[in-house]
Amino acid sequence: MEATDVAVGMVFLSQTVLGILGNSFLLHHHLFLYFTGCRLKPTDFILGHLIVANILTLLCKGIPQTMEALGLKDFLSDIGCKLIFYFHRVGRSVSIGNTCLLSVLQAITISPGVSRWAELKVKAPRYISISLHLNWILCILVNSPIIKCITVKWNNKNTTNLKDLGYCSAIRLDKNTDTLFAVLLFFPDVVCVGLMLWASSSMVFILYRHKQKMRHIHKTTSPRSSPETRATKTILLLVSTFVCFYTLSIIFQACFTIFFSPNGFLVYTAAIVAGCFPTVSPFLFMSGNSKTFRLCFIFRSNKKPT
Repeated sequence: MEATDVAVGMVFLSQTVLGILGNSFLLHHHLFLYFTGCRLKPTDFILGHLIVANILTLLCKGIPQTMEALGLKDFLSDIGCKLIFYFHRVGRSVSIGNTCLLSVLQAITISPGVSRWAELKVKAPRYISISLHLNWILCILVNSPIIKCITVKWNNKNTTNLKDLGYCSAIRLDKNTDTLFAVLLFFPDVVCVGLMLWASSSMVFILYRHKQKMRHIHKTTSPRSSPETRATKTILLLVSTFVCFYTLSIIFQACFTIFFSPNGFLVYTAAIVAGCFPTVSPFLFMSGNSKTFRLCFIFRSNKKPT
């Protein structure tokens, strides 16, 4: 085993451990608040599902990539390969959907009460639960075809139609089928990214107009930003980070489609990029809501009524 493989394995291991620890701490925090009686906002429920999706993505990508980079071979069966890739795709898709839902909900929440979104602003929180469960169901169904395309490397004698993905292989279909499969797989993601960009643009515009108004009344208003403004800035940072990493991921996926046999560097780099957002996102949220983390343990005024 070469020193490069060990270094790559350590990168995967560090990314996976750091990401799981960050997401687990955030999940523990939300569960603690829920069971101790703190009133959770609709965005908190979305964040809880996003955390679970992040952990699923990291486990299904980081652990097998670490094992493969450190020299372990043939450690997955055919069913294991199918399930690992399937659950990684489901977790990734749920993460995209929840980040989209989070940004759209926040854009509606901070919209002016006199705007055309006023009625939707009142009704939106009621549909959060059903939207989250529907997102899981759609992601489970949409990604199900990937089970047929993934196979174990050592169990298939005909390697001419296989694309090496490291610890598993993908069955290469004809060009038209590959194109159709790619469109069906990425179309929901593209729609979600479009909605995220629209919601982010709306939030930036609303914050800009609010800042312009505050300039005229700054003498009678506290200079500290409101909780809604801080939450909006955090979500904007979260969405912009996601879009950057997702764009890179799309580029690597295109390279996988173009090249018949992608080299190890391309496979490893794509895997590292895919794990960046699940690893970084909990720390972005914690850094933007550090005061909330402290105050929820002190003030009991937010307790649920008994």
